[in-house]
Formats: sequence, structure tokens, C-alpha cells
Amino acid sequence: MKCPFCGDAESKVMDSRVSRDGNAIRRRRECLACGRRFTTYEYIEEIMPTVVKKDGRREPFDRNKIRNGVRKACQKRPISTETMESLVANVERFCQEYSGEEMSSSRIGEKVMQLLKDLDGVAYVRFASVYRQFRDVKDFLEELKEFQDEKKEDEP
Repeated sequence: MKCPFCGDAESKVMDSRVSRDGNAIRRRRECLACGRRFTTYEYIEEIMPTVVKKDGRREPFDRNKIRNGVRKACQKRPISTETMESLVANVERFCQEYSGEEMSSSRIGEKVMQLLKDLDGVAYVRFASVYRQFRDVKDFLEELKEFQDEKKEDEP
């Protein structure tokens, strides 16, 4: 493993642990050349689907795009970083079912909205307003009304 400080390729593992979510191994390493310590994570390589954008372009799946959208939607809401990461991981697992295949960006966006709807109404409406590109207030109010009607149905 190449040292991020001096670039030397020789290091020794000081400690190995399974990460909190159990999906990675965290390794604490020490560079044999400069003596500085650094952390690496070992993950199982998973083949993610190619994402087909609305304009027909194709690009590799990017977890960070989902994370950024969820963070913006949840900004200033009482939602922990851990909860947001869990939601992103759920979307990623959903997408892994299509490994090696193509998946539309709209399918991914709908999954994010479904999970946000269950998590926090304000975050859901924020995400939907950007994702669905509301043209005017009328579109926004229609989405809000649908959300409120669904919430009423779910109440005992």
C-alpha cells in the first residue's frame, strides 16, 4: 500500500477491524520509510449498473451524486449523517441488483424519493422539487397535496 505522505510502497498493518456496517475492513498502517500512520479500507468490489441519463447519455454509477442530493434535501433537518448514509447505502444496494446492466436515472431518483418520503416530508419535497423540475408553484402544490393525502392514509 502506497504511503499518502512519502509515496513509499512498504507499510505494515498495525490493526485490522471490521467496519461498523460490516461492509469493509479498516486497516491502520504504518509506513516503513517515514513512520507515519494512515488508515485504509478494504471493500468487496461490486459491479454497478451504467446509469442512463434523461438525455440518453450513459455514465458509471456514482454514489457521491446520490449522497450530495440527499444531503441537500436534508439540510437543516433533524436527520443524522448516519441516517443519510444508511439511505444512500439502501439506494446503492437497490442499484446493485442491476449489476452490469443499464438503469435509468429516473428509477434511481424515484427510489431516493420513496426512501425520503418515509424519512422526512420536508426532505422529500425538497428532493422532489429539484428532481422533478417543477415549472411553477402549481406543480409544487400538487406534489405537496399528494404527499399530504398519502400521509393521511397511513395514519391510524
